Amino acid sequence: MIFNAKCLPVCALLFATLFFTKIQAYAQDPNQQPRPRVVLTADPELDDNNTLIRFLLYSSDYQVEGLIYASSAFHWKGDGKGTKWYVPGREYTRFGLHLCPCESWRWSKDERFIHNAVDAYGKVYPNLKIHDANYPSPEELRSKIRYGNIEFDGDISKDSPGSELIKSLILDNKPGKLFITAQGGQSTIARALKSIQEQYENTTEWETLKQKISRKVVLLPSGDQDDTYASYIKPNWPDIEYRQFRGGPYWGYGAQLRAKKADSIYMTSSWMKANVSDRGPFGAIYRVWGDGKQMVKGDIMDYFGIAGHTTEELRKMGYVVWLPVQEKGSWLGEGDDPTFMNLLGNGLRAFEDGSYGGWGGRGIVERNTKNIFFQTGDTSQKAMAASLSSMNTQANQETMVYPDFFPAAQNDFAARLKWSVTPRFADVNHEPVVKIEGPLNLMASAGEKIRLNAAVSDPDGNAVSIKWWPFQVGTYPKTVAILDPASAQTEVDVPKDAVSGQTIHIVLEATDNGTPSLTKYQRVIITVR
Repeated sequence: MIFNAKCLPVCALLFATLFFTKIQAYAQDPNQQPRPRVVLTADPELDDNNTLIRFLLYSSDYQVEGLIYASSAFHWKGDGKGTKWYVPGREYTRFGLHLCPCESWRWSKDERFIHNAVDAYGKVYPNLKIHDANYPSPEELRSKIRYGNIEFDGDISKDSPGSELIKSLILDNKPGKLFITAQGGQSTIARALKSIQEQYENTTEWETLKQKISRKVVLLPSGDQDDTYASYIKPNWPDIEYRQFRGGPYWGYGAQLRAKKADSIYMTSSWMKANVSDRGPFGAIYRVWGDGKQMVKGDIMDYFGIAGHTTEELRKMGYVVWLPVQEKGSWLGEGDDPTFMNLLGNGLRAFEDGSYGGWGGRGIVERNTKNIFFQTGDTSQKAMAASLSSMNTQANQETMVYPDFFPAAQNDFAARLKWSVTPRFADVNHEPVVKIEGPLNLMASAGEKIRLNAAVSDPDGNAVSIKWWPFQVGTYPKTVAILDPASAQTEVDVPKDAVSGQTIHIVLEATDNGTPSLTKYQRVIITVR
């Protein structure tokens, strides 16, 4: 069904009502969903820079509690005292290289990529605020910036401003989960936890405090990039939730190599130029292929900004080329997006539980995963490229059985970048408004019928198409029939063979016909009595 929001008096009559027989509802107001608290930690990898830009464009959707520089196996500053560092198997020992022990590794003097991104945010904040009043002020974001344990790869021997901030957030009494991303190494997070352990382990309150922290903290890793999860966090804090995601879009380096045709257009140079690279202050610092930039001048691992040379020519120039050269101006990578994409307020409620799934993928229980960045085995450039291809293939295969959220996510990203350079609300597109009156979490008996009524409108007066669909992430293993998935009014039959305790997820998806087309969701979760 298509709704035309220009007929607002009529649309106003379509308030959602949810009728059900003998159903007990949980107490949840769907119009007052909480904004999750999140700490971002990142190393100065160029795709972390891109991920950070996307993260800031969605800072209206969550409460940013920290923006923290982190080290990793790939980036560390050194202590400035001439101390040399070496960890076996790191990238400086591969491809026949013997570059360390060394005083620092791929870290720019006075590194400030987080500061630069927040400065760009400050330039566009007056525009963003017009389109969403929940955007935090640039001053608030700047107050959250800290340098973490950046001196050495995996070093948790001492506190840092970043670890101290994380420690204070872990110990505060604010309600809700504390989500901590690890887009680089986890040493700053590990140090915060270790400092808490050192302070309280020998006190009578330790066990109670440890349990409270384990219920509160959710780690959102992009792999174990410095081995501190395996060496410290997991052995000492085994009950802290550790969410790794699969099945969603692949956002990393070389995503265009294995993208489905429908998705590949969102990574071409023409699309990137029109929607990202030319979009004001954020577009100016967003990295694309062949843009002439390097995070660290002379970095032999960072050839991505160099245009006009073949793979072989780059290798002769001394660069370590593990990914084939792509079209100038095209997608480069945002490999750490899955760490926060499920925190977004798009209606999928994916942050509530790792198994729910969203734009970042679905959580997997795989706590023994080592570093995902080729730390073992054959380290030739050919093997690295083959391994990347395998990763892309796996990600693409998983996406085939998972909703393809990439077009919707890219369109939404493009719209927000356009917000950043547009001072009038009426001149750009905004997401539809989707409402379901009553609770979003329900209980029902097997064989019962649930009637769903949707209210959909659009702030820009665009026509909105809707569809209901079962999201196969619940514990009921079979598909669930929806009577009329394109209608505002529909019915869902709870299957007769559903077992008590099983869950069924039904998603309402609303997409407008604006430019770019934007999508909003709402999820109803049915638990079988």
